[in-house]
Amino acid sequence: MIESGRLLGNRYRLGEKVGEGGMARVFRGMDMKLNRPVAVKVLYEQFGADPEFLRRFKQEAKAAAKLSHPSIVNVYDEGEEDNIHYIIMEFVEGYTLKDIILREGRLRQIDAAQVVYLVCDALASAHSQNIVHRDIKPQNIIITPEGRVKVTDFGIARAVSDATITHGRSLLGSVYYSSPEQARGGSADRQSDIYSLGIVFYEMLTGTVPFYGESPISVALKHLQEDIIPPGKLVPGLSPGLGKILKKAVQKDLNLRYSNIVQFRDDLDGWLKNAERS
Repeated sequence: MIESGRLLGNRYRLGEKVGEGGMARVFRGMDMKLNRPVAVKVLYEQFGADPEFLRRFKQEAKAAAKLSHPSIVNVYDEGEEDNIHYIIMEFVEGYTLKDIILREGRLRQIDAAQVVYLVCDALASAHSQNIVHRDIKPQNIIITPEGRVKVTDFGIARAVSDATITHGRSLLGSVYYSSPEQARGGSADRQSDIYSLGIVFYEMLTGTVPFYGESPISVALKHLQEDIIPPGKLVPGLSPGLGKILKKAVQKDLNLRYSNIVQFRDDLDGWLKNAERS
């Protein structure tokens, strides 16, 4: 078991554990060379024993490190020491969007639209460099005390998806936001990120995800087969314009969904400008 105080790569001092997810524990850390705080994501031991997973993991980490956008958590470094595999990332103070929804329930329409607009902008930057997130969910969106929005874990889902079956860690937290094409077993693409962000948007506006189930498979089937209850039926006074944007983002038919994230972003931008004027 890795412990607080350990020095990794003769550079990164581990502090307290601040979280854990489906594939890694996250520690607060300090880059002793540059004297700056960092987040250290340490893979669970079973993943470190899988050479194919490690190859994909390192490949995705290097791709994510090329991204530079104010709403994307920076990836600084990756390394291995004594069979401990880790990623060094920008440390972001704040709460996940999931924490905020659980604490506050549904968000104000304008606040939700502003968050989604910024996530769209981050995804537009990534998509332009052929990087698909594949796991957009409120747990991967951080809101800082100043109100900045940061998206984390770009590309990591691609490395972890096959290994989940091998190592038995459930993606239950992700399936609530998975696109129909992912639920069908297909690969995720740019439009999959749009659908997942649409489901996050739905949760922000209504305080709930559209589908629940007893197992990941039952939720996935609902994404494939069941219609989403229009958010306007759950939220009195929801802007028809916002409802229309959300409806287009979560279409099961790819031909009816936004074809690219820039269209989604620009429609939100238009709605926000009208909302600010009124």
